[in-house]
Amino acid sequence: MSVSQRIRTYLDTEKVKYECVPHLQAFAAQDVAHALHVPGRMFAKPVVLEADGRLLMAVVPATHRLDLNELKEKLGVAELELAPEGELAKFCPDCELGALPPFGQLYGMDVWVDKALADAEEIVFNAGSHTEAIRMKYEDFARLTMPHLARFAERIAA
Repeated sequence: MSVSQRIRTYLDTEKVKYECVPHLQAFAAQDVAHALHVPGRMFAKPVVLEADGRLLMAVVPATHRLDLNELKEKLGVAELELAPEGELAKFCPDCELGALPPFGQLYGMDVWVDKALADAEEIVFNAGSHTEAIRMKYEDFARLTMPHLARFAERIAA
């Protein structure tokens, strides 16, 4: 599977400059960043969560791990957990499992971005497949997603 047509159409319609970057098949965010020769701090890793029964997307750099308790506090919810993989397949049929791009709004989800990622001039992320990614300016990504910004991830790698 290549770049999700939904993502390509969305970016083209919004007249956003982006680059599609093919890479060797990789699954973990740090591995994709390595395959693309980009710093992990620039690679956007989306995590889909269920917060009091509704889905949302948290986006962190590949070098970070989501702190569920911290985000739960920021959200002000009683329950916060990873969304079951089966749910993701229903909401994102155009993407390979684990290769979701960070555009939660296309799938009916609010987007939360860790401030560590917002410091990057450019970001790179999965484009719906495990063999292609997209590179674009963070400011364009932010303009499109209008994310909630907060600190809710901890650094685990360089």
